Amino acid sequence: MFLTISTTGTPERPATDLGFLLHKHPENAQAFSTSYGTAHVLYPEASAERCTAALLLEIDPVALVRRGKGKGRGGAPDAALAQYVNDRPYAASSLLAVALSSVFSSALRGVCKARPERAEQAMPLRVEVPALPARGGPDLVRKLFEPLGWTVGAEPVPLDEEFPEWGASRYVRLVLEGELRLAQALRHLYVLLPVLDDAKHYWVSADEVDKLLRAGEGWLAGHPEQKLITSRYLSRRWSLTRQAQERLELVRLADADDTDVEEIDNAVDEANDTEEKPVALAVRRREAILAALHGAGAARVLDLGCGQGQLVQELLKDVRFTEIVGVDVSVRALTIASRRLKLDRLGERQAARVRLFQGSLAYTDKRLKGYDAAVLSEVIEHLDLPRLPALEYAVFGSARPRTVLVTTPNVEYNVRWETLPVGHARHGDHRFEWSRAEFRDWARRVAGRHGYEVRYVPVGPDDPEVGPPTQMAVFTLTDPDTTTTTMTTTAEKKKEVEAA
Repeated sequence: MFLTISTTGTPERPATDLGFLLHKHPENAQAFSTSYGTAHVLYPEASAERCTAALLLEIDPVALVRRGKGKGRGGAPDAALAQYVNDRPYAASSLLAVALSSVFSSALRGVCKARPERAEQAMPLRVEVPALPARGGPDLVRKLFEPLGWTVGAEPVPLDEEFPEWGASRYVRLVLEGELRLAQALRHLYVLLPVLDDAKHYWVSADEVDKLLRAGEGWLAGHPEQKLITSRYLSRRWSLTRQAQERLELVRLADADDTDVEEIDNAVDEANDTEEKPVALAVRRREAILAALHGAGAARVLDLGCGQGQLVQELLKDVRFTEIVGVDVSVRALTIASRRLKLDRLGERQAARVRLFQGSLAYTDKRLKGYDAAVLSEVIEHLDLPRLPALEYAVFGSARPRTVLVTTPNVEYNVRWETLPVGHARHGDHRFEWSRAEFRDWARRVAGRHGYEVRYVPVGPDDPEVGPPTQMAVFTLTDPDTTTTTMTTTAEKKKEVEAA
């Protein structure tokens, strides 16, 4: 990947002062080792009238894989090849931004002992990036750079010059021109290159907020796209984004009042902080399930795909549930559940209320018939889509409890998930994750086929933009005397899988 910074000069202020500001001599070609390859700094031209500094970053794809997680979306094995065959060696990204801050660290801070007055002066600058990933296209590039005083050229790069009908790629050739301090220009690039790529090659931790605010000092708080910049720079980690936006708002208010941030941010006594910690999503999910079971008046309950028995344990604490059955295909999970529940030490009355047995939800099982309710908590997403019709018939067509509760992740909420890298599933074994519309479409079709009504309950904080982290469907049997006698046909299965 490649970037050039050019300036023009006069006899009184020669363009070669750029070398002093960057702390890199124009007559020397220099190389710097990085975690992922080698950064080269050289000057294609250097005269009093015009000077250009070039930063060339050579990426070692093997080092990139070894230092990364080595997994693609959801840990899928077929994503391994993408770790080696990708655009990282060629397109400007967070790799180039990190190299920029490392190689030109003093210039980024605005420090120049040899020419301190030049570091404080605006100078004519031209920045060129031949291949910049721009998720949002040329329009977003202009929205990000133009408010900062740049004249922006963002020419889309065609997918293939030999086949213009294929259209443009997601890359642009970026040209920025303007009169700014060099430190300002470098800070703009350091923040906005990874923002446009909408990805980072490293784990985003809490100290990234401080890095963002340092690089954004003097321009980010008042930028019209501040929220987008903050969210993308912090990889959409919601807690970090909120923290950064709160601190930026304090900066804006302090500037408006011509005072220091500390004078405004004095309302919290950290020594007596009584803010409650958020309730874990797993706890909220179990609470929602218990509330739905109570609302349905269920006494005899199936926990299908019970795993290690967390929900069974909660059900056992409530005397309103007179019979609790945990079913799982994994013998190891059932062994752990048995230890969790201390089945070998339960009193006679408690032991009579609970049973665990092995079973597959892809097959009908007469042991599952006759119960008030069945719970499928975070189960369906662990099945391959072609197997869902079999589970559907086993539960809704054969067992036919009066109430069925199904919970599953809401993929739309993943952008708010603090510890989830962009583009990954929440669990390595998830075969799919549905949006709210996809889940409701599936639930509606299942209910219609088997004589159930369905309603939907949000689980966890219901975000106004992306909804709750977990979605729950509550199915209620409308006519207990009606039975489903046949499974979905092969053609229907194929159609449903394709729709999903």
